[in-house]
Amino acid sequence: MAEKLLEMKQITKSFPGVKALENVDLELRSGEVHALLGENGAGKSTLMKILGGIYDIDEGDIFINGKEVTITNVKEAQEHGVNIIHQELALVPYLSIAENIYLGREPRNKMGMIKFNEIFRESQKLIESFGLKVDARTNVRHLTVAQQQMVEIIKAVSFNAKIIVMDEPTSSLTDREVESLFETIESLRKKGVGIIYISHRMEELFTISDRITVLRDGEYVGTVETKTTEHDELIEMMVGRNLENFYVRDYIEPGEKVFEVKGLSKKDVLEDINFDLKEGEILGFSGLVGAGRSELMKCIFGLDTFEEGKIIVDGKEVSIKDPQEAIKNGIAYVPEDRRVEGLFLDQAVRYNVSITILDRFINKLRVKRDIENEEVDNYLESLSVRTPNREQHVGKLSGGNQQKVLIAKWLATGPRVLIVDEPTRGVDVGAKAEIYEIMNELIKTGVSIIMISSDLPEVINMSDRVAVMEYGEINAILDRNEFSQEKIMHYATGGR
Repeated sequence: MAEKLLEMKQITKSFPGVKALENVDLELRSGEVHALLGENGAGKSTLMKILGGIYDIDEGDIFINGKEVTITNVKEAQEHGVNIIHQELALVPYLSIAENIYLGREPRNKMGMIKFNEIFRESQKLIESFGLKVDARTNVRHLTVAQQQMVEIIKAVSFNAKIIVMDEPTSSLTDREVESLFETIESLRKKGVGIIYISHRMEELFTISDRITVLRDGEYVGTVETKTTEHDELIEMMVGRNLENFYVRDYIEPGEKVFEVKGLSKKDVLEDINFDLKEGEILGFSGLVGAGRSELMKCIFGLDTFEEGKIIVDGKEVSIKDPQEAIKNGIAYVPEDRRVEGLFLDQAVRYNVSITILDRFINKLRVKRDIENEEVDNYLESLSVRTPNREQHVGKLSGGNQQKVLIAKWLATGPRVLIVDEPTRGVDVGAKAEIYEIMNELIKTGVSIIMISSDLPEVINMSDRVAVMEYGEINAILDRNEFSQEKIMHYATGGR
C-alpha cells in the first residue's frame, strides 16, 4: 500500500448559525486520485479551504507525511506541499504564463530587480515537460480554458506540490481537453503526487479515481474503492435515499404546434435548420461539442443574427432582432454559463429574479417593492430555492440553487417556449432531480421546452423527441420510441 500523504481527522468547522463540518475524516495516499463527492452544501469546499489555509480549523488534526501540521494561511499550505486549483481559475489575464507561475515569488538580483530571463527560461522548461506547446511569454488571456488549467497545474507543480486539489476541473472543457487533463493527472500520479478530485460528473470519477469519499450535510458518510462500487450506491450515500425516480417525467400528449424554425442558416455556423415544437413538449437537442446547438438557440433568442430562415410563433412569422423581441413573443432562454451569461452574482436573489420584469413594479419613479417581493417569493417557493432570504447575494448560493434562480428569472417573463441550455451542468444529483421536476411541472401547464444537453441519459429520459446536430446541421429528429444512446451517437458523428 502506498504511503499516506495526508490525513485529516475529525475536522469540525462552524460559521455563525451553521455547522459546516462535523468530525470529517479524509485520507490521501501517494500517487492516488481520491474523489471527494457530495451534494452542493455537503462541506467539500469548506474541507478543502481548511486544507488550503483559507479557513481556520475549529477542531480536528491534519497530518502530512505522518507529521501533524498547523495550516493558517495559503502560504503555509504551499510550504507543506498543498496547492488548490479552484473551479474559478485564479490567473492574471494580462500577465504572461511565466509571470503567473512565479507570481509573488519572483527571483530577484541584488538590486531587487526581477530576473525575467530566469523566470521565462525555467517556466518554459516546466511547460515543455507537460507537453504544452506554448511560449512562456504568452499572455494568459490568449490561452484556452484548458491551457489556462494546465498553467494552474504547472504552477502547483512548480511549488513542489505533493497534494493537489482539483475542484470541478472539467466543467468548461471539451471531450478532447478532458482526455488531455486525464493524461496529465496520470503523469502526476506516476510522480507520486496525490490528487483530491472534486466533480459532480460520476462517469469521470469511475474513469480517473482510485477511491471516493462521500460527505453529506457536513458529515463523513464513508470511503469506498472505486472499482468495487456502483453509481447507485454513491447516489444513496450522497442523498441518504435511493433516487429511484431520478428522472421525473410524466408523458402527456403534446398539443398543437406553437413554434417552428424553417430554413435557418448562418454562414459557416448553421445550415438549413428545420424543426417544430408542440405545446407541452420537451424537444431535446443532442450533439457533440461544436455541433452548433447553442449557436442556434442564440439566433432564435436574438442574441445573434442569421442570414436566411423563418421563425414562426403560433403560425405567424416573427422578426426577432434582440432578446426583448424574443421575450415579447413568449420565448425565454436559460444560457449554458449561468455565472457569466445568466446571473448577476454580486446582486441579491430578488434583483436577479425581477430584473426581466421590472416594468411591472415601477410606477413613474417609484418601485412597488411589496409587489416585487411577493412575486419573487412566489418563485422562490415554487422552485424550492434554498436561500436565507431574498436579499442574499446569488454568488453565495450553491450551484443548484443558482440554476433555480436563473430559471425563475426567465419563468417570470411568462414564456410559452423555454429554451434551457445544459440545465443541470455543475449541479449535484439532488438538485438535478429537482430541476427535472420543475421541467415536468412546466410542461403540464402548457409551457414548451427546448433542452440542450450533453448528458445522453438526461436527453433520453426527459425528452419527447430528440434533434441530433452535427457541424451546424440537424441529422435526425427521433421520436421517443427510437431513443438509444447508440442511435443518437450514430447521428451525432455523421450518420444520416
